[in-house]
Amino acid sequence: MSLVVELRRRNVFRVAAAYLVVGWLLTEVLTTILPTLGAPEWMSRAVILIFAFGFIPAVVFSWFFELTPEGIKREEDVRRDEPGQQRLVRKFDYATLAGVVVLIVIIALFSARQTDEGVESASIAANNASVAVLPFANMSNDPDNEYFSDGLTETLLHMLAQIPDLQVAARTSSFAFKGQNVNVREIAAALGVAHILEGSVQRAGEEVRITAQLIRASDGFHVWSEVYDRTVDDIFNTQDEIARKVGYALTQSLLGPDEAPVAGVDTADPDAYDLYLQARKARATYSYGGLKAAEDLLKGTLLIDPDFLDAKTELASSYVHQYETGLMEGQEAVNEILAIISEVLEARPDDPVARATEVYANALDDIFAGDFQTIGRAIPELEAIVANHPDELQPRILLVRTYMSLQQNDKAIPVLEAALGADPYNPQILYELGTTYYRMDQWDKARAALEKSLEIEPRQPNGYNYLARISRHEGDGVGFVDNFFKALAVDPEDHELAGVLAEFLYELRLVEQGDDLRRRVQTLAPTSAMAYRLDLVRAMALEDDAAATAAARRAIVDNIEERRNSWSGAVQYLLMHGIKTNTVEDQMAWIDAQIPGGFDLEGDAVSHKHRMAQELAINGWYASLPREEALRRLDLLLDSVRALGVEPMDNRRMAANVHAMRGEIDEALEIVLQLIQSESVASNLGWQETAFLPQFTEIMNDPRVQAALERWMAEEEQLRADVRGYLEDLQSAS
Repeated sequence: MSLVVELRRRNVFRVAAAYLVVGWLLTEVLTTILPTLGAPEWMSRAVILIFAFGFIPAVVFSWFFELTPEGIKREEDVRRDEPGQQRLVRKFDYATLAGVVVLIVIIALFSARQTDEGVESASIAANNASVAVLPFANMSNDPDNEYFSDGLTETLLHMLAQIPDLQVAARTSSFAFKGQNVNVREIAAALGVAHILEGSVQRAGEEVRITAQLIRASDGFHVWSEVYDRTVDDIFNTQDEIARKVGYALTQSLLGPDEAPVAGVDTADPDAYDLYLQARKARATYSYGGLKAAEDLLKGTLLIDPDFLDAKTELASSYVHQYETGLMEGQEAVNEILAIISEVLEARPDDPVARATEVYANALDDIFAGDFQTIGRAIPELEAIVANHPDELQPRILLVRTYMSLQQNDKAIPVLEAALGADPYNPQILYELGTTYYRMDQWDKARAALEKSLEIEPRQPNGYNYLARISRHEGDGVGFVDNFFKALAVDPEDHELAGVLAEFLYELRLVEQGDDLRRRVQTLAPTSAMAYRLDLVRAMALEDDAAATAAARRAIVDNIEERRNSWSGAVQYLLMHGIKTNTVEDQMAWIDAQIPGGFDLEGDAVSHKHRMAQELAINGWYASLPREEALRRLDLLLDSVRALGVEPMDNRRMAANVHAMRGEIDEALEIVLQLIQSESVASNLGWQETAFLPQFTEIMNDPRVQAALERWMAEEEQLRADVRGYLEDLQSAS
C-alpha cells in the first residue's frame, strides 16, 4: 500500500484540510474582532502563531487516532466498513466544504466592506466641489509634443483654480500620477478630491484634437465630456472653452448658478505660448542644462511677445535658481531679476510671486553691498505674502531661503510642511524639506524626504547631491561618490558637481582619480571659481606649498566669485600656511593690499567677501598680535555676527575656537572631544589644519584627544581604501 493511499485511508488529508479551513476562519475573525475590543496587538499575533504551530501536531494525531461515533479511538481499533463510520466521514466532508464556503463569503464581504468604507470615507472627506486635473495624455506620434499636452493641463488647472469655492488639487501632485495605471477612485482619494478631469491631446502639425472628460470619482460617472478639433492658433479659445464648461458642470450643481470668469495665460501668440511651455518643462529639474535651456526659450518667448508677463516672471525665477546653482554670479543675477520684475510689477502690482521675488532680490543686492541687516527685514514682508497667498509656492521657497541665511532652519519646517499638506507629491517641496533637515543635522528625516522627492522626479541632480552629503556625514565615502556620479549622470553639464567630487578625492590624496574629474571641469568651465579651487586643493594634496601659494594668490588677485569656498578657501590657505611657517604677518599684509579695508572690523560697510576674510583672519591675529588685541577683535567680530540675528557660539567649531582663544581650555576640550567622537572623519578631512594652531596646542596634547585622533587616522585610511577600490571596480566594469 502506498503512503498516499494510507494517508487517505487514515483521513489525514481530511483533517489537514479541515484544520486549515477552520483555523483560517478563526484567525480571520479573531484578528478582526480583537483590536475592536481593545485587545493588545500581541493577542492577534498569538492567535496566528497558535494556528501555525498546531498544524503538525494535528496531522500527526490524525495518523494515530480516528474520530468514531463512539468517540476518539486508536487507528488500529477502528472498523472503517461500518455504516456509522462512513456516515461520519461524509459529515466531516460536508462540514469542511461548508467551512470553505463560509470562509470565502466572509472574506469577500469583509474585503468589499473595507473597500467601500475606504472609498466612502475618502468621498466624504473630499469636498464635493473639488477637482484634480490629471496630465492630458500625449497621443501624438512625436513624444516631443508632450510639453504641449502638459502645458494644456497646467493652463486648465490654473484657470479652474480661479473659480471661487472650487478646490483644485495642486499641479505637481496631480502630475505625480502621470503615466501610472491607477484607477480614478484611488487618485481622487490620494488627492482628496471628488472629481477628476482627464483627457488626451493629439497634435499633427498645426492640427490638434483634444478630448476632455470630467469624472465623478465616487461612481465613475462622466459628468461631462467633449472632443475638440482645432488648430494650434485656436488653442487659447479651446482652453477657455474647456475651462468654462468644466467650471459650469461643477458650479451649476455645486457652487451656484453664476458662471465664474477665468483667465488663462496672458499671451495671444501661440508661438510664444509654445516656447513658454517648453521652457517650463526644461527647468523642471533645476539642472544646469535645464536652467540654461529654459533661459534661452524664455528669451525667445519674449522676443515674440514682449508683453508676456508670465514669461517674464518665469525668467526672473529662473535667474534666482541660476544664482543658487552657480550658473550666474550673484550681482549679475540680482541686476537681471530686479530689471525684469520691475516691469511685471508695473503692470501687475499685486502679483505675489513677482513681489516676493523683488523682496528677495533686494535683500541679496544689499548683502552684496555690505548691508547684512536687510535680509532680516525681508522676513516680515515675505511672511505676509505667504500668509495672504498660501497657494503660491515660490514665495514660500524664498521665505525658506531667507530663514536659512539667518540659520533659522526650525522656522522653515512648518512653512514647508504646510505646502506639502496641500501638495503632497511635489518633488520640489520634498527636496526643500530634505535640505532643511540636512542643515539641522537630522539625517534620517533629510534622507527620507530627499529619497521620496527623487522617486517622484528622478532627474533632479540636487537631490543626489544632498544624499551624497548625508553619506559623507555618516562616514560613507563610497555612498558619497556613488551619489555624485548619479547626479552627474542626470546633469552632465554641471561642472561644479564634478569639481566637488574631485576636491573630495584630492582631500583623500587620490590625486590621479581626482585629475580625471578636474579635466572635466577644465573642459566645461576653465575660468570658473571651481577651476581655481581645484588648482589649490590639488597642490595641497601633492604637498606642493609653492604651487598652492601661487594658486591661492591667483584666485585673490583675479577676485574670483565666492562659490564652493573658492575665494575664502584661498584666503584661508594663505593664513594657515603663514601660521605654520611663521610668515602670517607677511601673508596678511599681502591679502590686505589686494582687498583694501578687508580686515577693518570697524568699517561702515563690509562686503560679503570682507566679512568672510575677517572671520578667517581671527586665527592670524591670534598668532601675530598681542593677546588682548586679538581678543578685542574677536569680540568685535562676534558682536557683528550677533547683530544679524545669528548666535555664532551655536556653531561648535566656532565655539571651540573662541573658548580656546580665551583660555577656557576645559570648555574647548569638551567640544573638541564631542566633535571627534560624534562626527565622521569623512566630514573633517582637513582636521590636520587645526592641529597646529597655537590656541589648540594644549588641547591636541590631551591623551583623550590623541586617542580619538588615532581612530580618525585609521578611519581615514580605510575610507581612502574603500573609495579607491570602488573607483577601480567602476573602471573595470566600464
